[in-house]
Amino acid sequence: MADLYDGPIIDAHHHFWDPLRNHHPWLSGAENIPFRYGDYSAIKRPYYPDDYMADAGEHQVVATVYVETEWDPRDPIGETAFIHEVALRYGAPNAVVAQAWLDAPDAAQVLAAQAAFQRVRSVRHKPGGPASPAEVGTQRTLMSDEGWRRGYTELSRHGLHFDLQTPWWNLPEAIELARDFPGTQLILNHAGLPSDRSEQGLSGWHAAMAKLAECENVAVKVSGIGLPGRRWCVEDNAWIVRETIAIFGAERVMFASNFPVDSLCGSFDDIYGGFKRIVADLPRHQQQQLFHDNARRLYRTVADVIRIPELSDLRTTT
Repeated sequence: MADLYDGPIIDAHHHFWDPLRNHHPWLSGAENIPFRYGDYSAIKRPYYPDDYMADAGEHQVVATVYVETEWDPRDPIGETAFIHEVALRYGAPNAVVAQAWLDAPDAAQVLAAQAAFQRVRSVRHKPGGPASPAEVGTQRTLMSDEGWRRGYTELSRHGLHFDLQTPWWNLPEAIELARDFPGTQLILNHAGLPSDRSEQGLSGWHAAMAKLAECENVAVKVSGIGLPGRRWCVEDNAWIVRETIAIFGAERVMFASNFPVDSLCGSFDDIYGGFKRIVADLPRHQQQQLFHDNARRLYRTVADVIRIPELSDLRTTT
């Protein structure tokens, strides 16, 4: 067997949070919302860079990309200020995907404010829409909404990317978006959420991803592909990983942990060790693109150094 990748890693999608200090509607209180991994009570706790690095273990993570955490929607700038405070103390994250509601009346002002932060590179606003392939045609996502698209127009003004989280059956709308705004980099989260592993489900996912890949301004993150009730394993996910790379090319794919969310379905080593085994036969330069170079290029990470202080007064004590 080929040697496993042992080079530097930039984790292209993860979260930090402190629900004891800050308001995240889905992390607050005893009740849980419907979630693709089921009960997520285990992650309703503070999660800081020292927690992350303990999870990362021996994997050589040199930089990370923070993605917005559905913080209080009334205060998108507050989340960005908080995460920059975290970065100042810990050296991570090294790039930020911020919250912005593109259909809000103040979208232009919020995007301008987000872009002024040193580490903000992209924004995310989940566009909703059909919750299953059967619902396609009965409703549209916000990607087709005129007001939302006006907000999207503002991204290029500030040099911001857009992180898109939507299931594969909504990708025809994403294709329209990418084609209508060729100057804006679109980054698909979680490989288009291929949760239906039936023959029909995988066939639909593959066809939708192949069409999306025709848009040169689209990249994709392989993350968040765990299955509810099953521990993350190569056997379940290898085909998804390899086909995503075959469709988009190694130069447009990034690996990511989606931690701490994906700790619900596996350890950091399950996931990153799995990625390493799945792509062990690829040329070394392609492996480095997948694990490091593409994330560094697309998210322009500030510095490939993570420092973990022994103590931090940022963490909430309980």
